[in-house]
Amino acid sequence: MDGDFVGAGWSFPAGVSANGGIAVARGAAKIEQAMTLVLSTYPGERPFRPRFGCLLRDHVFDGASTDVLGAIAREVRQALAQWEPRAEVHDVAVTPDPDEETRLLIDIRYTVRGENDPRNLVHPFYSIPE
Repeated sequence: MDGDFVGAGWSFPAGVSANGGIAVARGAAKIEQAMTLVLSTYPGERPFRPRFGCLLRDHVFDGASTDVLGAIAREVRQALAQWEPRAEVHDVAVTPDPDEETRLLIDIRYTVRGENDPRNLVHPFYSIPE
């Protein structure tokens, strides 16, 4: 993976490295952390970037119908397309977690742009059942 293209930055959540400095993430870990940050931030939470984020929280009380799962997948695709240009999202599948009634699993299949290394990120989303 080309470190110059992906870059490096503070890890998310912020942490301390083994030598006592600020923990830094690089490569695929950095992109996955950035994607998680996009999905975990609601638009309006960042004063200087008010449009940044994803509207996932709008679906907390929507249940887990097929229409809701499709709406969540569309929202995730749109948010990542807008805010994480280093990742090319190929598919987003949203499924209820068989082990936890209040959790949906958002499975994002993607590649780093310019690479031929398919990856996936599973992001948990907690909802209130109908």
